[in-house]
Amino acid sequence: KKPMEEPTREQRRTDASKTQPLTAKQDSPHYILKYTCEGHKKAISSVKFSPDGMWLASASADATIKIWNALDGQFEQTLEDATKGHTGGISDVSWSSDSKYICSASDDCTVKIWDVTSGEMLKTLEGHTNWVFCVNFNPQSNLIVSGSFDESVRIWDVKEGKCLKTLPAHSDPVSAVHFNRDGTLIVSSSYDGLCRIWDTATGQCLKTLIDDDNPPVSFVKFSPNGKLILMGTLDNTLRLWNYSTGKCLKTYRGHQNDKYCIFSTFSITGGKWIVSGSEDHCIYLWDLQTKEVVQRLEGHTDVVLAVDCHPHQNIIASASMEKDQTVKIWRHTEPSSSTKEEQDSGDGHAPLPTAGKRAQFS
Repeated sequence: KKPMEEPTREQRRTDASKTQPLTAKQDSPHYILKYTCEGHKKAISSVKFSPDGMWLASASADATIKIWNALDGQFEQTLEDATKGHTGGISDVSWSSDSKYICSASDDCTVKIWDVTSGEMLKTLEGHTNWVFCVNFNPQSNLIVSGSFDESVRIWDVKEGKCLKTLPAHSDPVSAVHFNRDGTLIVSSSYDGLCRIWDTATGQCLKTLIDDDNPPVSFVKFSPNGKLILMGTLDNTLRLWNYSTGKCLKTYRGHQNDKYCIFSTFSITGGKWIVSGSEDHCIYLWDLQTKEVVQRLEGHTDVVLAVDCHPHQNIIASASMEKDQTVKIWRHTEPSSSTKEEQDSGDGHAPLPTAGKRAQFS
């Protein structure tokens, strides 16, 4: 497969904010757009900050992973390999805890492990029989969990590159997989409407969470303290569950999500917010406790599939589909200090056909 040509210059630009604070509370978030990172040639499916806070990885339907400087949006490198790289779009990426390695989930039915320092593709994990859609390292980074359109969840040994367990997890494509904070539990979600908790060591299903209306579950992750689960469903709703009691504690609405598997996450570096992408091209922030929409970030020109929050600073990254093809970095600024910045509006890339499965869900 012919390697993608790198743009001669990865463009960055600082944009004026188009954010809309929706409440006048003094402690509301006030994120503004700082950087727009261009370079991907198709829809972007996933963005993840490295645990050390230095880097931002983006994965795309163009079968590449790009690494950006998390603090200034500067392009660093592209992870691709003409002979050993992915031959299909990439739907998800995850960093190892030491920020040295990345694993990627692809439409070519494989998971690959990359050395970020050298850019080398180290291992290919083979076994899934359909598109691999979601992937995560455990906190110790000796295991990887992956979910696929083959309806299974697989647990892999990183060092050996071998599959340790195949869990017959769901009866529809698996949309998300995530380890809890000590790595003892895995949560998975699926279009079958179920969210399941698994014992990492035994592979046993410990609990199944199901909503009364049973909408397809498009995303799930553990809270930072490991006690709660954030679940996205294709009925324009996010729910916060206590999985030990099996009770839904909070419901967040206001965004649009009935078609795509959109990432959501917890912001805990400043206030406690829930952050999500949306099909109306915006990023939404809710107050975790009151469930109010406290900010809506505007700037993307297509569905925002991916969001992530910086591990130490009040920074949000977002990424969008093929009419946009950009990664955006938003930074929290005190309202008094956010003077109007010059807007440098450049032309985006022409839209290209979609390859990644995250961008094809309907």
